[in-house]
Amino acid sequence: MTKEDIIEHPTQYDAIVIGTGISGGWAAKELCENGLKTLVLDRGRLVKHIEDYPTMYQDPWDEKYRGTKNPEDVKKQPKQNKSYIVKPASQHWFVDDHKHPYNEPKPFSWIRGYHVGGRSLMWARQSYRLSDLDFEANKNDGYGVDWPIRYKDISPWYDKVETFIGVSGQNLGLHQLPDGKLTKPMELNCVEIELQKKIKDNFNDRILTIGRAAHKTGNAMHEGRSNCQFRNRCVRGCPFGGYFSSNSSTLPAAERTGNMHLRHNSIAYEIVYDDKKGLATGVRIIDAETKEKIFFKGTIIFSCASTIGSTSILMQSKSERFPNGLGNDSGELGHNIMDHTSKSGASATVEGFEDMYYKGRRPNGFYIPRFKNINEKTKEKHFLRGYGFQGGASRTNWKSAVGELSYGEDLKEALMKPGKWRIGMTGYGECLPYHDNRIELNYKKLDAWGLPTVDFHVTFRENELKIKADIEKEAIAMLKAAGFKNVKGHNFKSTPGLAIHEMGGARMGRNPKTSVLNKHNQIHAVPNVYVTDGACMTSSACQNPSLTYMAITARAANFAASQFKKSNNI
Repeated sequence: MTKEDIIEHPTQYDAIVIGTGISGGWAAKELCENGLKTLVLDRGRLVKHIEDYPTMYQDPWDEKYRGTKNPEDVKKQPKQNKSYIVKPASQHWFVDDHKHPYNEPKPFSWIRGYHVGGRSLMWARQSYRLSDLDFEANKNDGYGVDWPIRYKDISPWYDKVETFIGVSGQNLGLHQLPDGKLTKPMELNCVEIELQKKIKDNFNDRILTIGRAAHKTGNAMHEGRSNCQFRNRCVRGCPFGGYFSSNSSTLPAAERTGNMHLRHNSIAYEIVYDDKKGLATGVRIIDAETKEKIFFKGTIIFSCASTIGSTSILMQSKSERFPNGLGNDSGELGHNIMDHTSKSGASATVEGFEDMYYKGRRPNGFYIPRFKNINEKTKEKHFLRGYGFQGGASRTNWKSAVGELSYGEDLKEALMKPGKWRIGMTGYGECLPYHDNRIELNYKKLDAWGLPTVDFHVTFRENELKIKADIEKEAIAMLKAAGFKNVKGHNFKSTPGLAIHEMGGARMGRNPKTSVLNKHNQIHAVPNVYVTDGACMTSSACQNPSLTYMAITARAANFAASQFKKSNNI
């Protein structure tokens, strides 16, 4: 590639944000609201709030195959279809695996969507704070490196994010799960309340609560959004803006300032470094449709392209100063990839409560916060760190799915009468930061735009497998203690990536010799480049991480804006 192959765009932007998902939307909002002229890039197609949600009102009978997956569509998405959220009504958000290949020297399920809004349109919306139990874990047990921040550093930014996006839930006063700025909680149903009571009666180390979900409830006003309507069709895109997404919330806020220029179909592949200035000068992109190569100039760069996306861009950003990737003095770039364990837990049937039901389709379940390795009293001798549970109870009529059992004069009654109650829970466990859990760029296998594909070398180890086994054991114990019937545990193989919580690759740290980013998410040796998506995570904790990405991004963006104003005397 020669210099002449690349078109240089004439505009000098104050900031460039790569990505429009959970982190990118927040970077755009905060930078624009601070007055910075900001270019926001996304590699995928444009998605406009409401008008580009094709299945938002679709009922099962409107679907071509009545909700059954079309084998031809499955062929296009063999990796994506491993995820529970890829269904006929949502599959249009997920990539065609053949057009966007990657490589698995070790099994990894990379679940992605390439469009404006990214996975903020498809996320599960569970929103939990990390605590100092998490920020101090690496230092205390010796795995990984110490986080350069503590809870007090990020707490006010959690406040800001929760207030803006709307997080419903219940404060519990737990050290391991800090209280937040929560709005009216959704309600547990009668069976979940029964389990909550029985857990309280039989265990003194754990508690069941309603999940904390990024759904608007209560009386707070959020411009352009209304309260959650309990449709539970969130993954399709919500026309009410009931749940938080970049498309309904942060990107419109950035646009209202007049400071944002959004460019879609722009595949960022390199952050350009100037050896003389010791700074990055901009971002090179490939237009996804025309395949033109364009260089955009920016004073500040925020990489929010997703864990694997940002790490890959940094690895491709080579120069005389950084022959192994931008900011890779430590050799840690591409390493320490993490994901939560999943696919272990238990389920049961519930007798009684036949005269009880619930209204609406609650887009949320119950949550049991971590209760292992909290303190000396709860110290577990078999594994480090811990896990949390998510689950729910509902009524189903399984016979309606079996044709032979649905024919006859009782068909109408059988379809109208709900079946027995069932309840289940699954655990999400922490993955330790192993140096050799890594990604590599494969220059022998290029994608359609001539860019290297990604090789995954990521596995769960003994600690994660022991966590999974304990999750199954404790889930069985809780359901049996509640007196539920037909309790069955499960502990299926959990491939990294399936929790869709991949983290690491460009971790934060105190020492430039062992980390890529500092306490403000700046590359140690390139202070005008910030990485604030999952790539920055130093450990994984066991909580859903998106709320932390948002808080970290808001904190870093405001710091970057303040530095910009100082240097430009604004």
